[in-house]
Amino acid sequence: MSTSDIFEMEDLIFTNSTEQIVTGGRDKFPLLSKAFKDIKQIGIIGWGSQGPAQSQDLRDSLKNTGVKVKIGLRENSSSMTKARKAGFTEENGTLGEMYDVVAESDMVILLIADSGQVAEYKKIFTTMKKGATLGLSHGFLLGHLKNVGEYFPDDINVVGVCPKGMGPSVRRLYEQGSGINDSFAVECDIDSRATDIALGWAVALGAPCIFETTLEMEYRSDIFGERGILLGAVHGIVEALYYIFCLKGASKKAAYRLSVKNITGPISHTISKNGIIGVYNSLNSGTDKVIFHEMYKAAYTPSLALLSEIYDEVENGNEIRSVIMAGRRNNEFPMGNIDKSEMWDTVGKTVRETRGDKEMPIYPMTAGLYCAVMMAQIDLLTKRGHCVSEICNESVIEAVDSLNPYMHHAGIAHMIDNCSTTARLGARKWGPRFFALIMQEIKPSFSSRLIADNDLIDAFVNHPIHNDLKVCSERRPPIDISLNID
Repeated sequence: MSTSDIFEMEDLIFTNSTEQIVTGGRDKFPLLSKAFKDIKQIGIIGWGSQGPAQSQDLRDSLKNTGVKVKIGLRENSSSMTKARKAGFTEENGTLGEMYDVVAESDMVILLIADSGQVAEYKKIFTTMKKGATLGLSHGFLLGHLKNVGEYFPDDINVVGVCPKGMGPSVRRLYEQGSGINDSFAVECDIDSRATDIALGWAVALGAPCIFETTLEMEYRSDIFGERGILLGAVHGIVEALYYIFCLKGASKKAAYRLSVKNITGPISHTISKNGIIGVYNSLNSGTDKVIFHEMYKAAYTPSLALLSEIYDEVENGNEIRSVIMAGRRNNEFPMGNIDKSEMWDTVGKTVRETRGDKEMPIYPMTAGLYCAVMMAQIDLLTKRGHCVSEICNESVIEAVDSLNPYMHHAGIAHMIDNCSTTARLGARKWGPRFFALIMQEIKPSFSSRLIADNDLIDAFVNHPIHNDLKVCSERRPPIDISLNID
């Protein structure tokens, strides 16, 4: 565990472990000058999902500290215009060419696409000042370096601050007076300042709770989680449920409500406020609980098997290699749309315009499937050694508080394609696998009630995650993200 002379560490007591966290908040802003001592300029490299949010949050939080926040982009980048609209300009010295900004900054926060980091890291390393700090919001680059047998230079600090949500959420919650939970990691600390710099960065983003991980465990849980319940799995779940409900005779609008709207509406709201067990406890009738039981039993083990495959592909570096190869193909074969099917483009638009979902009851079949996949992901990350804070955030809190509201508001592409390229690719790759798994294995098992293992239900009801989520919920952002939705 890292230690800080500036920010107070607190114990967070879970069922089977104790972790140390830092509580953020704007009352900690006066400490930022100490955290960023000797840092005169922070260079933000890139203007993708996280760039606009983090640069504006840092600029606003550091306004009176003397620390300049400057954007570095390629010459003639189309993002130059967007950065200028946000107030970063050449005239006021806060916008410049990418490598000029890297060379002159005391801290370089690298937020270009993961495949771009792989293409540019050698030049970035040689351009950075000795003694500077490299900041990453994702451990992807470390994963690539492991794949090729390399490592970071020995004359720079390397830290990670990883917001538990997409960039637009990071900015939106900051503007609403809060922030989003972050993990932090210290990979290289050459001068005993790295922990304070990382924590200062997270505090400046407005994070209400900052928990420690390692850069390796972060990229494993992050890349895996995006392919799991956060993006890929939920995409497969809602599309499969939509077609199942249509096959059972529901109208297309009703099928959309029972699948997408049920998950992004009452199920997500209930998990956010009362945990996963709250979904189960909200099912009043015995019949509804039987349906939940049968779907949960049908879905848990097959989902765990597919999630295990995904984790292995992340851990052994294959998913990282896949993203890099996709980046090389992107100019010739850019990613296509994922929301032009009738379900999303026609039915979804109509249903979303009607709103009125606040009073929708939780549908037990939908809840059983969604909760089973979420619990399988939790159990897998636990088995693979991830800390409880990371598990709760990457498998539950980020899903229901940060990501699902975007799907609720404007559909699947609005959620997935506001995320990083790595996340977008992973959702497209693994979402169809979950769809096929549900249609070919889970649905038949559920329909025939083949799974008799009631121990799965006992394990769910008595799972320690329910208490651990209560502990974490006390540290969630104090306000809900507002997208003008029900």
